[in-house]
Amino acid sequence: MNRFQVRKVAVLGAGVMGAQIAAHLVNVRVPVMLFDLPAKDNDGAGALSSKSSKNGIVTKAIANLAKLKPAPLGVTEDAALIEPANYEEHLARLGECDLVIEAIAERMDWKLDLYTKIAPHLAPHAIVASNTSGLSITKLSEALPASIKPRFCGIHFFNPPRYMALVELIDTPTTEGEVLDKLESFVTTFLGKSVVRAKDTPNFIANRVGIAGMLATMKEAETFGLTYDVVDDLTGKKLGRASSGTFRTADVVGLDTMAHVIRTLQDNLKDDPFFPSYATPPVLDGLIKAGALGQKAGAGFYKKVGKDILRLDPAKQDSEQSDGAGTYVPAGGKADEIVARMLKKPPADRLKLLRESSNPQAQFLWAILRDSFHYAAVHLEDIAETARDIDFAMRWGFGTSQGPFELWQEAGWQQVAEWIKADVEAGKALSKAPLPAWVFDGRTGVHTPEGSWSPSRQAYVPRRDLPVYERQHFPENVSGSGTTPPLKAGTEVFKNEEVRIWTLDGEVLIASITAKLHLISPTVTEGLLKAVELAEARYKGLVIWSPDDVFSAGANLEALMPVFMKMGAKGIAPEEKKLQDAMLRIRYAQVPVVSAIRGIALGGGCELAVHSARRVAAMESYMGLVEVGVGLIPGGGGLAYIARRAAEMAAAGNAGADIFAFLKDGFTNAAMAKVGTSALESRKLGYLLESDVIVPNKDELLFVATQQARAMFESGYRPPVRRLFPVAGRSAIATIKGQLANMRDGGFISAHDFHISALIAEVVCGGDVDAGSMVNEEYLMALERERFCGLLEHPKSQERIMGMLQTGKPVRN
Repeated sequence: MNRFQVRKVAVLGAGVMGAQIAAHLVNVRVPVMLFDLPAKDNDGAGALSSKSSKNGIVTKAIANLAKLKPAPLGVTEDAALIEPANYEEHLARLGECDLVIEAIAERMDWKLDLYTKIAPHLAPHAIVASNTSGLSITKLSEALPASIKPRFCGIHFFNPPRYMALVELIDTPTTEGEVLDKLESFVTTFLGKSVVRAKDTPNFIANRVGIAGMLATMKEAETFGLTYDVVDDLTGKKLGRASSGTFRTADVVGLDTMAHVIRTLQDNLKDDPFFPSYATPPVLDGLIKAGALGQKAGAGFYKKVGKDILRLDPAKQDSEQSDGAGTYVPAGGKADEIVARMLKKPPADRLKLLRESSNPQAQFLWAILRDSFHYAAVHLEDIAETARDIDFAMRWGFGTSQGPFELWQEAGWQQVAEWIKADVEAGKALSKAPLPAWVFDGRTGVHTPEGSWSPSRQAYVPRRDLPVYERQHFPENVSGSGTTPPLKAGTEVFKNEEVRIWTLDGEVLIASITAKLHLISPTVTEGLLKAVELAEARYKGLVIWSPDDVFSAGANLEALMPVFMKMGAKGIAPEEKKLQDAMLRIRYAQVPVVSAIRGIALGGGCELAVHSARRVAAMESYMGLVEVGVGLIPGGGGLAYIARRAAEMAAAGNAGADIFAFLKDGFTNAAMAKVGTSALESRKLGYLLESDVIVPNKDELLFVATQQARAMFESGYRPPVRRLFPVAGRSAIATIKGQLANMRDGGFISAHDFHISALIAEVVCGGDVDAGSMVNEEYLMALERERFCGLLEHPKSQERIMGMLQTGKPVRN
């Protein structure tokens, strides 16, 4: 693969977006310089640590990253990895950068002026990209010298860039094709993003279709007299969209930001047949004029007062809660139950029921779905190469489970097309524009195994076959593409009710947990043990991987409930020992066992991961021992792991190192149920090691994990040697209990919290033994098992367990 080597990136513009792009670059360990204007005396430079007093604007922006939610940095201290710079002193250093991303304010004149300044300093091979949400990339390129134009393109990150998958790449007539290929490969593998190439049209693809859809939703909500909270309930998860729905999403994005994107439509699309629908809704205009810009301003379509969520009622203007655009009243309106039931039906039945219902909520939903189908079909040829690009852009940029073409195709292409045509002719649609002729050419949809429909090419076009995509065994795809689901792919070797064991290459075995939330039950334990046995017999390694955002949410307490009800804790003890023995079997397997972690690995899932020979984790992986939340302690070897790691770290320091110094953090993490909110933080907590691999792109996880297992085997892998190790002993237990007593007496923790934490301390310190006593993992697991089963009999723990099983929320008692 001809890799685009990116040794350093320059980000121009330290605003919220530029700073967050820089933050994500350091998350994935790409060196970055963040530029902005030189600071003046009142820019706060003197109060900030910087090599240059003129870096104040940038250093202030970097410091602000720690305050943003959701957190743009995997660990906050990595902010120090962003190198501050300014245009006055450091332009020459642009020559060190292989990629330059311009992310200043959305002003064409400012951008063009900046390009003139940076052009003489760019490396002759550097790619230059503008992060703009809607300005013409071609017009921006006109300010660049002829030598740079072939290396210039648009790159549109979605906010927040750490979490949003979508990146749109936009070329110009003078952009070399190889430049976009190189950039797409870099953005995919090294930044972990999902790329859509967009045509150079206003707002590109996702914002063009997404904002038009939000405007249509606002208009139809008014037409059918629905309140904002009801609309958000209807257009959230029930519709397969982001849980924030429509109006809450607008608040999160920022109403001024939304208005800016709307203005781009208004200023540049006067000939668009949907142009009247781009009018700024009066309520949005009123909120902006009142300074109610959404979540960042504390008020928008919603306002939080204390613990109460209020919604705007634009019809009322006579309350203390009024903001000038209307009055805030209690929120909480929900979809009618009959409509909610309609949305659970298969696509064809769903759309038919919505269209034919007399319920205003159902009529509203049909209207916005019809509007989205109509808009996407009319504009497909102008804004995108294929229908797949629109569907992916909506999935990755707006959090929908399906794009408009996918749903339309699943519901019955020709029938839905006739319904849309009828509504257009009856004047019910937002535009009188007819559907394109290709819609009615006898097709059954736009996505096929051959590819997705491209009106400009009049053909079904497959996905790009860049070498980078060879690293994705099961890339995300659109429905109708005919791809084989992961859990039906490969060669199946063994299967029980909750584990599938299979292989893609005949060399590395894969174990996929198929239970709900991949909870670890006795059946899962049996399946994993069978996988180890098979791997040792015929394969080079075993990878534990599942194709969704849950590695494992922990042990399946509900599965053990019948045993507990019949025999009490004594019936659970043997099952607990089987789980612990399985963890040790995995740890000491004769072939490398690699846990490929994507999403959550909590409780037993975290224990499974830490007992593997290696972990390969997607960047957005959340790991932790969280059992105290259900009134228990880790029971699958997690505490034994903490004790062993403390001894190993102490030994690596020096012979006289105090084990307790290395144990404190591990104890605290378990006692407080700390969860790493990124793979980087999970490494900081000790659940991932420096030798483990963090993969930015979740779709490359299985490829990297199997490569790791194979490489470890070929390097002569041998399991760890079973050995004794020292523990901190009773003196450390006394120290911890003293600190816990102070917290209990000060009202920071409950008496039961104290009890659970004291039991954790007893296990990780090795029980009632002298400091430095030598123990093994089995000894610690026996302590762990005894105390775990004891807690099962405790009434307070039983309250916590039942509360979690019934409500999904922790009980504090």
